[in-house]
Amino acid sequence: MKVLVTGGGGFLGRAIVEQLLDRGDDVTIIARSDYPEIRALGAKTVQGDLADKDACAKAVDGQDAVIHTAAKAGVWGKKEDYERSNIEATRNVLNACFDKGVGRLVLTSTPSVTFDGTDAEGAGQDLPYPATFLTHYPQTKAHAEKLVLTSNGPNLATTALRPHLIWGPRDPHLVPRVVESARKKKLKIVGDGRNRVDLTYVDNGAVAHLQALDALTSHEAPNAGKPYFIADGEPVVLWEWINTLLGRLDVPPVRGHVSPDVAYKAGAVLELVYRTLRLSGEPRMTRFVAQQLSTSHWYDMEPARRDFGYTPIVNPDDGFERLVAWMKSV
Repeated sequence: MKVLVTGGGGFLGRAIVEQLLDRGDDVTIIARSDYPEIRALGAKTVQGDLADKDACAKAVDGQDAVIHTAAKAGVWGKKEDYERSNIEATRNVLNACFDKGVGRLVLTSTPSVTFDGTDAEGAGQDLPYPATFLTHYPQTKAHAEKLVLTSNGPNLATTALRPHLIWGPRDPHLVPRVVESARKKKLKIVGDGRNRVDLTYVDNGAVAHLQALDALTSHEAPNAGKPYFIADGEPVVLWEWINTLLGRLDVPPVRGHVSPDVAYKAGAVLELVYRTLRLSGEPRMTRFVAQQLSTSHWYDMEPARRDFGYTPIVNPDDGFERLVAWMKSV
């Protein structure tokens, strides 16, 4: 197939590009930055902003399918920036798919679109969107997900994947930030430290996109018009996993605790200070992060297995060893 991967230069996007190329697909990426290393792999690159309708249409033209991974992530920032990158851009991708006759669209969503601040244990696809959101990222991604799923029809088959906490070598954000915070002794366990969470090794997240794309043969395919949680399928005790990693990297483990209530209130105060004083960067704690770090969130993989044959290709233990080796090398 001819496949456009939006955000193909990112952490997950690049893994998707590599797997598509490995199996012989014709791959193009569109991203705001230039990625010569992606061209070197054999993919075509288009530099542009998906919020620009013309640039989006140009990239989509001639494709058989689109895997839309590009998004503005994070827990802090201007609402209009999130709306532009996550809602307007997704709407442009959808319109371009319709205008250019593209038949398949896979959206990279996030489990955060269903996060209401409480535990989700073995949760399935019927988990509802919350009534309110504490930050712009999940709110705008929920909007984008609804746009994509309700667009499923005879002219365009769509589905959405929700990989949870993507990790692995080349991770530019999640794990390196946790390790750096621990090194600086700025990290504390929120709650009792027993909460369990799903993780998604980057290659497993990528192969889920290929498997979902292949199964999306029509708007009546089993996975068409539906969202799916994606993970390694082996929930971990979050703080035990973090401390095991820190130990392998010769970083002292995190021992200090703070109650979820104190962390939440601290996040509320810091958010107010940052907004009032218009400070740069982001608060060390937010209400959303406090809730995420203190609750369990792991999901049922059976719908993904049943509807499009989701099968992880990297064992979490093997992935952990690859992560450790990579972090020691950088």
